[in-house]
Order: sequence, then C-alpha cells, then structure tokens
Amino acid sequence: MSNILHITASIRDDESVSRTLGNKLVRRLADKSGASVTTRDLARNDIPFQSWELFNAGLTSREERSAEQQELAALADTLIEELIAADMIVFATPVYNFGVPATLKAWADLVARAGITFKYTETGPVGLLEGKKAYIAGASGGTPIGSGMDFMSSWLTFFLGFLGISDVEIVAADGIMGRDGPEKIEAAKKRIEEMV
Repeated sequence: MSNILHITASIRDDESVSRTLGNKLVRRLADKSGASVTTRDLARNDIPFQSWELFNAGLTSREERSAEQQELAALADTLIEELIAADMIVFATPVYNFGVPATLKAWADLVARAGITFKYTETGPVGLLEGKKAYIAGASGGTPIGSGMDFMSSWLTFFLGFLGISDVEIVAADGIMGRDGPEKIEAAKKRIEEMV
C-alpha cells in the first residue's frame, strides 16, 4: 500500500488557503490511490531549529549514540522515517516574507542527513530518495508564485531535488489579498481536480 506524507506549515487554521488546498489534494490522491496518509503539522509540532548538539546526534550512528544523543535525534529520526516511507509528499505551505515558513526550513534541516537522504560523491551530493512524487500546494497574499520574488517554491523544489525527488508539481493560489482573491482560490481548487 502506498503512503502520502502530508506536511502543513501555515500558522492559520481553517481559514488557511494552503491548508484548504493541501487537504483537497490529499483527499483526492488518497481516494484515487487508496494510499494511507501521515500528517505532519509543522505549525503545531515542536520542530526544533538545528543546533550543534542536534546535528552531531544525527551524525552519530544509532548504536554509538549516548542516551542524550538518542533523545536529541529521536524526532529527526522519526521525520526521516516518515519521508522515506512516503510514496507521495504533499506540502501545504504559505509564502511568508517571500520564502517558506521557518518551521518548514527547520524540518528540512532535520531530514537532510548525509548517508540517509543524500550522499556525497566525487561529483557532488546525490539524493537518495528517488522515485517519489511531490506536490506543493502554495498560497500567498501578494507574492506571485514562480516569480523572481518567490523563494518558497523555488527553494522547496531545489531542496527536494537535492534529496533526489525531482518529480514536483505545484498548484498555487497567489495574490489572494487582491480583489480577485476568491477567484484565484477557486481556480487553484479546480486545478487540483484536473491534476488528480
């Protein structure tokens, strides 16, 4: 059975456009494929920012970790296991100040682990998570998704490629604070129906 990892990052609840789009996309994907869904809400889960102690615990093999390192690495290990187990990943994320929410960057820092999700080679790093499909359900108040000022979708697409996930599809409702915001949201919902 396939698995969908649904990652949400908006600090808003039901009124969040990215959550609404992500939920719709996940429902359609699960209905179509019969996949199970694992949800990771980065706005509600305590995702720590990277520290030397946390980074070093992740570098240490499980067998050689101290009790303190085991505790420090436990969440990152879980996040990595969720990502590895997923066949499809749906990111539901807003654009905050032209980029990803800090919690999404913190998640990325924890799942990028050399030897597990990518490896170093003589020609540079190579992602180890090939064969997965990712979707980005994005929303922004004024930043046009795909424009030069959109560092959310460009960074997230690049990061996923770094991990070996190159099949990425984006659906977005951008500029939703304008007069035509409701129409843009409806257009993004319709795009999801066409995609899946």
